Amino acid sequence: MKVLVTGANGQLGYDVIKELTSRNTPCKGVDINDFDITDKNAVYKALESYKPAAVIHCAAYTAVEKAEDEPERCRLINENGTRNIAEVCAEYNAKMMYISTDYVFPGYGDDFYLPDDTTEPLNVYGKTKRAGELAVMEVLEKYFIVRISWVFGKNGNNFVKTMLRLGKERSNINVVKDQIGSPTYTKDIAPLIRQIIKTDKYGIYHATNEDVCSWAEFAQEIFTVAKFNHVVINPIPTSQYPSKTQRPLNSRLDKSCLDDAGFPRLPHWKDAVRRYLHAYI
Repeated sequence: MKVLVTGANGQLGYDVIKELTSRNTPCKGVDINDFDITDKNAVYKALESYKPAAVIHCAAYTAVEKAEDEPERCRLINENGTRNIAEVCAEYNAKMMYISTDYVFPGYGDDFYLPDDTTEPLNVYGKTKRAGELAVMEVLEKYFIVRISWVFGKNGNNFVKTMLRLGKERSNINVVKDQIGSPTYTKDIAPLIRQIIKTDKYGIYHATNEDVCSWAEFAQEIFTVAKFNHVVINPIPTSQYPSKTQRPLNSRLDKSCLDDAGFPRLPHWKDAVRRYLHAYI
């Protein structure tokens, strides 16, 4: 089965390509330099040339803060670009996996969100990602939507890298304590993505590393493992953190959908942080 992966230079796309290649799955990674997903003709030509049986759509506009200043650009990529890929997949009878986010939910309460729970995004990024989900569901029958959160990997910027950089510059760091969710290590989720895309178990999945934490707890674990003993974390409420966008306080995702479909869960997030830091520091 030939697989086309968009956003191949990003955190997730990088590890998905590595995983598919290591498992001898024919694949091709593409990014903005190869073609623009907002140009349907370009998408058509790319799929016509490679003729994939499946597309894993990792490419996205992910700058949450910047999206508030660039709502149209964010929507063009996350909604229109996703629709373009879905429509061309439908024409070529290729299945599609769309990587989505916890930000499609409003984050009320402290219950774990099920895949079919009501979505109510709070910010531009979340709204455009939800619009992308709806486009996929409207156009295709053979689709997977995989929601992840708090992503970190080798490529690109992420929270772990930011904390390590700040830890070298400061001895005290303010980190939000009342946003609760689960980190997702791209090297852990890439094998799951490969397993899911090979099946016909279509639908919406939640897939993150196991257990939950606050951003402050996430940061503390990073500094503990990295042995940055000089850094003190100051846990603060979201209300005291300067931001131009509203973020969900509750990003707990129920992953029983993986159990029901016979897919494995990912390792504990602390284990993921330890392996990531040992590999890349």
